[in-house]
Amino acid sequence: MKDVSTSNARRWFLSQCGVGLGSMGLGELLMDSAVARTAALAPRPSDGGHAVKPPHRAGTAKAVIHLFMAGAPSQLELFDEKPTLTRLEGRPLPASVIGDQRYAFIQPDANVLGPRFSFQRHGESGALISDAMPHLAKIADDVCFVRSMHTDQFNHAPAQIFLNSGFSQPGRPCIGSWVLYGLGAETNNLPSFVVMSTGAGLSGGAALWSSGFLPTVYTGVPFRSQGDPILNVNNPAGVSDSLQQDTYSLINQLNQKRLATIGDPEIATRIASFEMAARLQTSAPELMDLSTETQETLNLYGCDPAKPSFARACLLARRMVERGVRFINIYHSGWDAHSNVEGNVRNNSRTTDQASAALVTDLKRHGLLDETLVVWGGEFGRTPMVESNPALGRSQGRDHHPQAFTMWLAGGGIRPGMTLGATDDFGFHITESPVHVHDLQATLLHTLGLDHERLTYHHAGRDFRLTDVHGSVVRDILA
Repeated sequence: MKDVSTSNARRWFLSQCGVGLGSMGLGELLMDSAVARTAALAPRPSDGGHAVKPPHRAGTAKAVIHLFMAGAPSQLELFDEKPTLTRLEGRPLPASVIGDQRYAFIQPDANVLGPRFSFQRHGESGALISDAMPHLAKIADDVCFVRSMHTDQFNHAPAQIFLNSGFSQPGRPCIGSWVLYGLGAETNNLPSFVVMSTGAGLSGGAALWSSGFLPTVYTGVPFRSQGDPILNVNNPAGVSDSLQQDTYSLINQLNQKRLATIGDPEIATRIASFEMAARLQTSAPELMDLSTETQETLNLYGCDPAKPSFARACLLARRMVERGVRFINIYHSGWDAHSNVEGNVRNNSRTTDQASAALVTDLKRHGLLDETLVVWGGEFGRTPMVESNPALGRSQGRDHHPQAFTMWLAGGGIRPGMTLGATDDFGFHITESPVHVHDLQATLLHTLGLDHERLTYHHAGRDFRLTDVHGSVVRDILA
């Protein structure tokens, strides 16, 4: 006999949950539709996961090398001369300048610290560069200095993530991922988005090269600084080429079947990763073999091929551009000068100045600078006031300063030999041509032929972009 009470209870439960038979049928149809849409968005493994796509307009750059000085170099010791600070050293800034600004490690009434290096004008452009960067001074006419950068973030991790992804928290795609998503790759033999790191650890971590909500095929691929660039790029002992190929074939068949069934783009990423791994067994050793470079080139960079260094990373970046790599991040951390800003700048400049300038020179003589954008800078600037805290063992340092800092760019359609923007006599506030981080991101995409307002990805119910709802192309610095 049928249990009427049980039957009624079941119907009541389904009706209250909105999961009647019709609803379940509709849900299945919607699920099929979602799978179809996901499959349509999935990258095609046969194209390395990201086939070449046409830009929105003709770009001036094909590749980007981003030299990220993590920790935030002091613009007051490098690019933004302020004689007024020398005169005021040991006295507090006027209260009218500081306003209600607060800092992490110093009080607003902290005394002024004058620049620790002398400045000279260089090149026909007359660019002001401190004595800490003699090599950059030699290429002053190839570089565009932007002295009016500003950001929304004042701590390292969110500021580094913000500059890379346009958002202060992890989860959004970084610039390199957006570029690959928008343009695709020009090489199938190497990753199209490569990350290298020198110095200490990074506050922003892997979020700095994450693809966020984009398919992970667009994530940056970290290269190790010594040994094989990627672990296990060579066959383990006892694994022959034929055995490896048979293994690849079987895994590929299983992955292709699963991809066809559920349309998950992460499966396509996995397939593309296996295909790239196989090609890297040939291409990676050839890329990393610097024996083909002349001694003159090695000397230009200050590079010892046998030792990991910022110089070696810069030389590898030029070789990657030659081989079609689209986006290269080189992170050099250690610029966080809360104490002894003079020693910090001197040591880090000694490590990075020669190689950074050599990279521009080398790209130029190889005919690659016009189509390669080089970007140099950190996540924010440093305060004109001194940081001195005996309890923390700090003296003669500078705190974080998001209101004004300097970056430089070269090549890729950027106007050389110019300086944009200015700050007040204290280096505290911007007085001419402010450039927000979103403006920099919009300009970088513009040089590649991408419209930052049109480069979007639908996620969580709305369209996202690198610059979100902000940013304007800085046309004054375009050639």
